[in-house]
Amino acid sequence: MARAKGEKLISDNRRARHDYHLLDRFEAGVALTGTEVKALRDSKTSLQRAYADIHDGEAWLVGLHIAEYAQGNAANHEPDRERKLLLHRREIDRLYGEVKEKGVTIVPTRMYFKDGRVKVELALARGKELHDKRRDIATRDAQRQIDRELGRRR
Repeated sequence: MARAKGEKLISDNRRARHDYHLLDRFEAGVALTGTEVKALRDSKTSLQRAYADIHDGEAWLVGLHIAEYAQGNAANHEPDRERKLLLHRREIDRLYGEVKEKGVTIVPTRMYFKDGRVKVELALARGKELHDKRRDIATRDAQRQIDRELGRRR
């Protein structure tokens, strides 16, 4: 995916592409405190176990770990707190309808700065079976071997 102008990657969730079939992607803002933003500028975050949840008509990012800011004071942030996602009402309603469907969840695929604001790319995802994961690995290995052979011929 091409990066837009003014976009700086903070964290990428490569595990999500391995564990899920990513169906639809969308962008959301994240409500953060000052020390969280400063920690994100140092890329002190992990998206590995994070997911989005919708309750009480609001979207929340759960399981996102942002390490404490080293130069923070007593008002430093809680590293594993739930963070509110900033989405339009119709987007939240659409997501809620999709998530009610069995086997569909919302996972963050990457987090980045876009024009000075923290954004998270979310994807509607359906879990992969073990045989799907094996097939993906075999396809990737085969493609790597083809690329290697083509590189030798040049």
